[in-house]
Amino acid sequence: MLINRLNRSRRAGFTLLEILIAIALLAAIAGLLITNLDRILGGGKKEVARIFVTETMETPLMSYRVNMGSYPKTEPGLTALTKAPSENAQNWQGPYVKKIPLDPWGNPYQYKAPGDKNTESYDLWSFGPDGTESADDITNWEVSGDDSQSGSGS
Repeated sequence: MLINRLNRSRRAGFTLLEILIAIALLAAIAGLLITNLDRILGGGKKEVARIFVTETMETPLMSYRVNMGSYPKTEPGLTALTKAPSENAQNWQGPYVKKIPLDPWGNPYQYKAPGDKNTESYDLWSFGPDGTESADDITNWEVSGDDSQSGSGS
């Protein structure tokens, strides 16, 4: 009887070794999550910027072009969608957008018309996570890492 009670009490809980192994596994998983958190969450920001430069601005810029005869010039850029220009203002039927947002990293989107890549329309891009011109830029002329143009052509 005494032996049965001792055996039952030993089996009732976890051993110190089992608890330490469980803690080590949880720590390893937490470490992996923390080190990859930027990659996990950063993908959403890149997708928001990609949709903005390839889809969201296409309709307002096309509407401006239909009314004004051309895309906004590099200067004033996207601001031309929110404020009437000083010349040819009678054709302007905006605002085409309420305001131009910053990219997901808090930087202004870049715009050039006519574009260097989209020579018949415009180039629109974000400098991406690092905020400088580099390989991580999100552009309307690159789709899935290739140099094909998006639907922003003439």
